[in-house]
Amino acid sequence: MPKPLVVAPLAVPVAPRWMLPVICSAAFLVFAQAFMVAPLFPALVETLHSPLGLVGLAVPAYLLSQGVATLVSGPLSDRLGRREVILAALLAFTIFTLATASATSIRAFLAWRVAAGISAAGVVPISLTLIGDVVPFQRRGRALGWLFGSIAGGTATGASVGALLEPVLGWASLFALAGGIGALVLIVAVGTGAFPRLARPVAPTWSVILRGYAALLSMARAQRTYAYVLINAVVQSGVYTWLGIYLHQRFGLGEIGIGLALLGYGVPGVLFGPLIGRLADHHGRARIIPAGVALTGVCALLLAASLPLLAVQLAIIALSLGFDLTQPLLAGIVTDLRGSRGQAVALMAFTLFIGFGLGSLLFQWALALGFAMALTIFGVTAVLAAGLALALFRGEQPHP
Repeated sequence: MPKPLVVAPLAVPVAPRWMLPVICSAAFLVFAQAFMVAPLFPALVETLHSPLGLVGLAVPAYLLSQGVATLVSGPLSDRLGRREVILAALLAFTIFTLATASATSIRAFLAWRVAAGISAAGVVPISLTLIGDVVPFQRRGRALGWLFGSIAGGTATGASVGALLEPVLGWASLFALAGGIGALVLIVAVGTGAFPRLARPVAPTWSVILRGYAALLSMARAQRTYAYVLINAVVQSGVYTWLGIYLHQRFGLGEIGIGLALLGYGVPGVLFGPLIGRLADHHGRARIIPAGVALTGVCALLLAASLPLLAVQLAIIALSLGFDLTQPLLAGIVTDLRGSRGQAVALMAFTLFIGFGLGSLLFQWALALGFAMALTIFGVTAVLAAGLALALFRGEQPHP
C-alpha cells in the first residue's frame, strides 16, 4: 500500500476579515454563470444556428473540464500558494467569461466554456482548501455552510437570471455582466488582502503527487466520502439542469415563469447553511449525510408524480436542502483526511464536477424514457444510497 503524502499543515492564527465574504462571492459567481447556460439553450440554438443536442453540451463541457483541471490546480496551490492560484484563476475566469459573450459560433462558444471551466478549477476548490488551512475542524462546518450556501444560491440565481433576463438583455450581455462582476470581486480580493500569504511546504514532485492520490483512494473513509460526493452530484445536477424543460413541458411555463419557479432553489442554503454546519460540528455527520441523500431522492420521486405547480416549487426548494445537508458535510470530511489537503480537496472537486457533468448527460439520455421515468430512476438510486450511508458514515462523530 502506498504511503500517504504528508504535507506540513498551512496555518495562520486568524483568517482575514474579508476572506470568507470574497470566497463566497466568487463561488456564487462561478456557479451562477455555470447554470445560467441551460435556460439560454433556445436563444443559443437560434443565434448560433446550431442543433439543441450540440448546444446542450455547453453545461457538461464546462463542468467536466473544471473537474479534470482540479486534479492539477490542487497540487499547484501546494507549490505556488493558495493566494496566488486563486487570484490568477479568478483573473483568467473573468477574461474567459467576458470572451464567451463574443462567440458567433457554437464551436467558439464551447471552446470559451471549456477555458472558463479550466480556470474556475482554481477558484472554488482552492478556496475550500484555504478554509481547511485556516479554520479548525471544530469550527469548519459553519464556514463551509456559508460557502456551499453561496454555491446553492449561485446555482439557483444563474438559472433564474438566465430565464428572466435573456429576453431583455440577450445571452451575450449576461456573460458580459458576469465577467464584469468577476472583475469587481477580483479588485475587492486584491484591495482588501482577502487571502492570506501562508508558509509553503516543500513542493512534492509529480510522481509523489500521483502516489498521494493513490494513497487517498486506498483509505476507506476517503472511498465512501468521494463515492457519495459523486452520487449526490449526479442526482442533483441531473434533476436540476433539466428542470427548465420539465417546467415548460409539464406546465407550459415561459421563460419568466420558469425563472420564478426556480428562484426557491438555493434559499435553504443561504438561510440555513451555517446552522447546518454548526450542527455537524456539534453532533457529527453520521445521520445528517444520509438524511440529505434521502431527501434528494424523495424530491426526485415527488417531481416524477403528478403534483400541482406549488407542490413542485416546494419540492425544488427541498431538493436544494438535500444538497445543503450533504455536500458541505462531505467537504468537511475531505479536509480532515490524512495527507495533502490540497490533493484531497482537488480529488473531491474533480469528483463533484465530474458528477455534475455526468448527471446532466445521464439524465438527458434517460429522458428517452420520459421525465417521470428519468426522475424515478434518479430518485430510487438516491434513496437506496441513503440507506447504505447509515452504515457507512456511522463513525463520523464530532471531534473531541
